[in-house]
Amino acid sequence: MSTPASDEGSAPRIPPLPPEEWGDDVRAGLAALRPAGATQELRRSKGGPKGLNVLGTLAQHPALMQAYHTFNGHILYTNTLDARQRELLVLRVAARRGAEYEWRQHVVIARDLGFTDADIERIAEGPHADGWSAIDAAMLRAVDELVADAQITDDTWAVLAGELDRHQLMDLVFTVGAYDLLAMAFKSFGVEIDADLAAS
Repeated sequence: MSTPASDEGSAPRIPPLPPEEWGDDVRAGLAALRPAGATQELRRSKGGPKGLNVLGTLAQHPALMQAYHTFNGHILYTNTLDARQRELLVLRVAARRGAEYEWRQHVVIARDLGFTDADIERIAEGPHADGWSAIDAAMLRAVDELVADAQITDDTWAVLAGELDRHQLMDLVFTVGAYDLLAMAFKSFGVEIDADLAAS
């Protein structure tokens, strides 16, 4: 299984804060990730990767962690897109940005949702790969357009709007934006691949 090319270095620019040093402000930031009224479950295999390096990095700035997690909690748990659609978008962002940490984390989540290795390879290949439905190809194309130009083209929007309602269209753009931002953070901060993530 190939992973995107990455510029992430071997030494973090912002080292993760160890869990034993997390205070109440960090715990509040973690709690913000799961909003009240969650409509989706984030399926994770028992004993799967815990994401301690990224959480520890965010723990260096608890106020930012809480603010971002409040937003990302919506993307993960109350998104009007279904979990499969969300992961399709996130993985394409990671592939386009060469964000290896994001890619690996979400490959694990995608597999727990039933994505096959072939599905994951096709996401990396992009919207022109064989086998996509019209809506899946349009969602992947939307990622490419947003990452390249910060705008979905009229042709792509027409396909999306034929299948998705207004809330879903808005959630699509904000899901791409949320994970494009995380890709920037992971790569700029030099977040290292966790040992449990490398093993998965």
